[in-house]
Amino acid sequence: MSAAAWGEALAAVGGTAGSSTTVVSICVFTAVLCLCLVAGHLLEENKWVNESITALIIGCLIGAIIFLLTKGKQSHILRFDEQLFFIYVLPPIIFNAGFQVKKKQFFHNFMTIMSFGVFGVFISVAIVSAGCYWLFPKVGFGELDASDYLALGAIFSSTDTVCTLQVINQDETPRLYSLVFGEGVVNDATAVVLFNAIKNLNISQLKGGVVLKVISDFLYLFATSTILGISIGLSTAYILKALYLGRHSTDREVALMALMAYLSYMLAELLDLSGILTVFFCGIVMSHYAWHNVTANSRITTKHIFATLSFIAETFIFLYVGMDALDIDKWKTSKASFKTSISIFGIIILFVLLGRAAFVFPISILSNNMSGSSERTPITFKHQVVIWWAGLMRGAVSIALAYNQVFGFLTRPLITAMLPRHSRALSRGHSTGSNSPKDDFTMPFFSTDEDASGSGIVLEQAKRSISMLLERPVHTVHIYWRKFDDKFMRPIFGGPQSH
Repeated sequence: MSAAAWGEALAAVGGTAGSSTTVVSICVFTAVLCLCLVAGHLLEENKWVNESITALIIGCLIGAIIFLLTKGKQSHILRFDEQLFFIYVLPPIIFNAGFQVKKKQFFHNFMTIMSFGVFGVFISVAIVSAGCYWLFPKVGFGELDASDYLALGAIFSSTDTVCTLQVINQDETPRLYSLVFGEGVVNDATAVVLFNAIKNLNISQLKGGVVLKVISDFLYLFATSTILGISIGLSTAYILKALYLGRHSTDREVALMALMAYLSYMLAELLDLSGILTVFFCGIVMSHYAWHNVTANSRITTKHIFATLSFIAETFIFLYVGMDALDIDKWKTSKASFKTSISIFGIIILFVLLGRAAFVFPISILSNNMSGSSERTPITFKHQVVIWWAGLMRGAVSIALAYNQVFGFLTRPLITAMLPRHSRALSRGHSTGSNSPKDDFTMPFFSTDEDASGSGIVLEQAKRSISMLLERPVHTVHIYWRKFDDKFMRPIFGGPQSH
């Protein structure tokens, strides 16, 4: 097929193109996806790029070629509706995140993760919104109202840590991986829920109650979305345990888990809840209960099929966004001058940086000071920098990722500098140890004469006592939860008994 024919075929896609042209375009897109997988594999050990950035670069190159072949008419092999990402592509990524998460590490760092992912979002939204409200008019862009600035803050406070997670080794730095991963999921869900709450605001009527309204809507959406995900996960586990579908067909087991997970996401969207949060907790519950109710073959199959679907979806997103960066129609929608656009871009980047720094470093320091025996590995300054940098990459479903792609190039060398091999091994060494609540147990505010001797030991003992006082309820809740889980939940919904 000649270049002219390719140009005509590609220009016709998405309009009144015939079925044969559509088939050709789908074949080309699939072939490019395969190219991304092969290139990502060959560049696995490269210092500067990873599979996500590889797909993004290939998307930009393919988009440039198509742009030239169609004489500037478009840059896509296929043009998809934006809802495609939210309905078909995003659910397997989020579900697999919950299904594959190491629950022990996730819940071990739960308070720190929630502080990053919830309180951090509110701090970042406040800084980004206020900064844009202050500086946008000064660069000649004052067309937004208060609710628009809040929505802008919510959008640019969401993160996408996929690039960073591909570089961090989960086994070598388990706590860092857990914090980056946990914050990415909770942060994204929080930002979406907060954005939905802001959309429903009527600031002219609420006046002084805007903040309280946003917080109440957020808490409602967060709680209901979580409950819905847990409920569907438990329902799936009970059906699999009660009916034992595997005695006839393992395919039914896998299909039921996949369809129920997708149903949880779509129900949440139907009810105007957070599909991200719902399907994430559905994945956690399914891995905790439902996964133990299927046959051994189904366990292997589900683990790999969910991971494969997530991997393909992520590659698809980065590839498509790479092509979308050259979409001339999107560039034409902006009426602002080039100087104004660059100024707006710089302002947003500046306050995104400040917004993350305003909560990552203080919360990390607070977490280190309050951590006791249950969290022996501190969040070092280098780890804090990695967490701060990981959140600078915007969500893959947003066109902003195409403008911020430079951050992805710097992720691997930054982490290499922050986490050299010897420090990773050291982190791995300190991360091991018993998690038993009985280990290193001391009564708060009590010490022996021997322990109390020495300079400054009183302050150190007081610090440990306060830490233990804060730490002990966490252990207590964990102990009673395990007892409740073993006695009531697992016999009904499945799963091995803990000893």
